[in-house]
Amino acid sequence: MHIPDGYLGPQTYGAAYAIMAPIWALASRILNRTLRSRQAPMLALGAAFTFVIMMFNVPIPYGTQGHAVGAVLVAVLLGPWAACIAVSVALIVQAFLFGDGGITAIGANCLNMAVIMPFVGYGVYRLISARSEITSPRRWIGAAVGGYIGLNVAALATAFEFGIQPALAHNAAGHALYAAYPLNIAIPVMMFGHLAIFGIVEAVVTGLVVAYLQRADASLLYGVPVPTPQPAPTARETEATP
Repeated sequence: MHIPDGYLGPQTYGAAYAIMAPIWALASRILNRTLRSRQAPMLALGAAFTFVIMMFNVPIPYGTQGHAVGAVLVAVLLGPWAACIAVSVALIVQAFLFGDGGITAIGANCLNMAVIMPFVGYGVYRLISARSEITSPRRWIGAAVGGYIGLNVAALATAFEFGIQPALAHNAAGHALYAAYPLNIAIPVMMFGHLAIFGIVEAVVTGLVVAYLQRADASLLYGVPVPTPQPAPTARETEATP
């Protein structure tokens, strides 16, 4: 799903940067206000997790490739704004150090995988889990479905960005200057692998991790209140207890 350099024209990648700049600023302010100190290591782990899982690019038919992202899992653990920052950091490092995704396309890649995916997936998770108990199966089912839908909506956004390039920029002979395939080709090719393969992988990983945390430490899930430790009784209080 990473968009390389040369596939998007300046009209598209410039607009993506313009959209992402205020989103990054807003996400930073929200995290400064809401992120608890015990969650800071989790944010770093979330960025590392998404970085690693996105490096496993698997080729699929028709000359494209795909991968899981992990953005919805980070959103379920830390909230969608934290997922925005974590996935953005992973994508920027991948682009600059490994050439996985173009420098000009950082804004578009972050828009697709660090904004659209976690917010859509987290919305689906909240819709399904609603006000269920923290141990309810609806939690991990909602996370799995959210991972599947979030990944595929992000893939659809990527396909749309590819598909509009021939209409936005072409030479006098009508040949596209950037991505060459219109929407009627870009969308089916992109969506085939994500609907059939990578969305399922995303759903399984997200659902399994959430199901495990429900049993191991449910307070790690976003929005679950952390129990306040009670102070140990003093010697006088112990003596006064009948």
